[in-house]
Amino acid sequence: MSDALRPNAMLSWEGDSKKVLRGFPVTARSNLSYDLFQLEQHRMPQDFRPMPSIGPKVYELKDGDEKTWYRLIYLSEINNVIYVLHCFEKQGSRTPRKDLKTAKKRLSDVHARLRRGEE
Repeated sequence: MSDALRPNAMLSWEGDSKKVLRGFPVTARSNLSYDLFQLEQHRMPQDFRPMPSIGPKVYELKDGDEKTWYRLIYLSEINNVIYVLHCFEKQGSRTPRKDLKTAKKRLSDVHARLRRGEE
């Protein structure tokens, strides 16, 4: 089935990720939301990178302003669902350990639900 005929992917928001994204400045929130929309349409987002340190098929969407980087980590589509694992802000170039740990824990929770047949 071509992407044009596939139904849009659904988003599953893990933990407080949706609440955190809503707290981002308007421009960052709009840019990251547009990238999620692209993913829902089975298209490539503008600014993303793989996050193999978290797990396979895990990616990071990126946006920033003059002071802060805004990040959204997601598990790419499984059964037409994109799992938004974690949203956070950072000031430096390295992703803080606590944010990596949060994303890994939520990824583990998603995999456990999928093994049980839950979505």
